Amino acid sequence: MELNKLTAHELLDLIKNKKATPQEILGSVHEQIEKSEKDVKAYVRINENTVVATASDERSVPIPIGIKDNMCILDQETTCSSKILKGFKAPYNATVIDKLKKSGALLIGNTNMDEFAMGSSTENSCYGTTHNPWKLDCVPGGSSGGSAAAVAANEAIWAIGSDTGGSIRQPASFCGVVGMKPTYGRVSRYGLIAFASSLDQIGPITKDVADSALLLNIIAGYDERDSTSVDMPVPDYTQALENNVKGLKIGIPKEYFVEGLDPEVKDAVMTAIEVLKKQGATFEEVSLPHTDYGIATYYITATSEASSNLARYDGVQYGIRELAKKTRKSPLLDMYDETRAVGFGAEVKRRIMLGTYSLSSGYYDAYYLKGLKVRTLIKNDFDKLFADFDAIIGPTSPTTAFKIGDRVNDPLSMYLSDIYTVSANLSGIPAISLPCGFSKEKLPIGLHIMTKPFAEEMLFRIAYTYEQNTQWHKQRVEL
Repeated sequence: MELNKLTAHELLDLIKNKKATPQEILGSVHEQIEKSEKDVKAYVRINENTVVATASDERSVPIPIGIKDNMCILDQETTCSSKILKGFKAPYNATVIDKLKKSGALLIGNTNMDEFAMGSSTENSCYGTTHNPWKLDCVPGGSSGGSAAAVAANEAIWAIGSDTGGSIRQPASFCGVVGMKPTYGRVSRYGLIAFASSLDQIGPITKDVADSALLLNIIAGYDERDSTSVDMPVPDYTQALENNVKGLKIGIPKEYFVEGLDPEVKDAVMTAIEVLKKQGATFEEVSLPHTDYGIATYYITATSEASSNLARYDGVQYGIRELAKKTRKSPLLDMYDETRAVGFGAEVKRRIMLGTYSLSSGYYDAYYLKGLKVRTLIKNDFDKLFADFDAIIGPTSPTTAFKIGDRVNDPLSMYLSDIYTVSANLSGIPAISLPCGFSKEKLPIGLHIMTKPFAEEMLFRIAYTYEQNTQWHKQRVEL
């Protein structure tokens, strides 16, 4: 039995029945890392000394997990896959790390990501590109590509990612795993190094829907240290894993099935809809009229917040410090310039400049303020639909994983990878991507489901029903 290929809930059953130990599971995962990591490159650093605590609590979850490289772990290097944070060791744990450690989870290491979570392919990392386990010359998606690739390659049983505009769901789609973005405020952002504070949300990347519910149980909850955390009860999401969608009303946005959608992706999604119809759900074509403005609104909002959040990286408090070889302005300003020139990659610099421009005097009203107004219109579109529908369904990404290098010099084409996912972040609603097929090139295709705020239980119910009536989630990469 290859333990690394099993789900967390399967492994917990083995542990409970004394058919496997946490040490054996961890050993199996490390064996897979030694075997395939040289090709996949999912991790930026691996913890070789993971401590397996003696489980005294039946609720303990001693399962190996990968952590995206933008979540603080006490006294360990956390770099957001950026040169500018090389050598930075976190002075505290992120709340999700505290929750995982308390649960007994085994932290394997930090997974690769697009620098500061800015990207859709995990090509914008100072550590190099992560490869898609299904086809090594393709990208794994981004920015949580390392986490998705680690789970798909069985180098982790499950993983944690962050989602600003689709950064959990799009790589989950590309890598054939389950990626879930909770409602904004459901999971604490304390200790998550910010990209765009009003959009970022931490969530699980897993092999199936049951694991996603189990992991959300661990990391969800109110945190007084996070001013955006919502103080409301957290249900047991595993209780929502019901194979029953009878009577549910689901909308299919016509704007998601237009030119630009790969025919193979469309066919897989429509076939998935038929599966749910047979299980008793009803479907109706609906409209999200402001969908076309989603990408523009997202990139104005996200880059504006990024330019503000990343102003702190100047060589004074965090990471590297570069001194100018000759004085141009002043020693201090020269240090700022040199540190940022050396420390930030091209995509981060591009987004800082876009955001600074949007916030600058004379352009604030025309760009940032207008972007906020359109964001409200996008949220209103969803609110109106959720008054009559239980969920909205469509593709996660317009295409399957593309070749490494294909879109590096075409930022707009890269940005359009997130056309179906950004609206959930702009609206703050929960969403999930799960496997629904493969292309002729043997690349995974993702099904995307969204529900109203704090209706994660409905999300899991629909996703679980689909999963129980198909076999896509049982496919495993052979490396």
